[in-house]
Amino acid sequence: MPMVEDEPRVYEIRIHGCPTSQEALALQAPIERLLCPDPDHAPPCEVPWSLTLAGEDTDASTTLVLGVYTSSDRAMRVADRVRMLVGETRAVAVSEGEAGEWEELVEQYRFEKGLS
Repeated sequence: MPMVEDEPRVYEIRIHGCPTSQEALALQAPIERLLCPDPDHAPPCEVPWSLTLAGEDTDASTTLVLGVYTSSDRAMRVADRVRMLVGETRAVAVSEGEAGEWEELVEQYRFEKGLS
């Protein structure tokens, strides 16, 4: 029996442990290439995604946050790929995100799927 994916929703994949904002920003390009190896491809992307920075509450480090709009299984697979890319020195965590905070991902998904 084929596996049925759950409904897509926003997930946040957080890459912790960047000592500075500059180091977090330096991870953006490799992650972008991981998610979209050919930036000139015809839409849609396999997984709608966006990147942003967030400060940590417990220390002065910066967290790079990758927002994706997809199924939970696919979000976990994307997180595994990101984990392999950034190595063991940075923790990578996945959690459900707030759709309102990632509205562009929801709109991108709807537009690319032809939904209103």
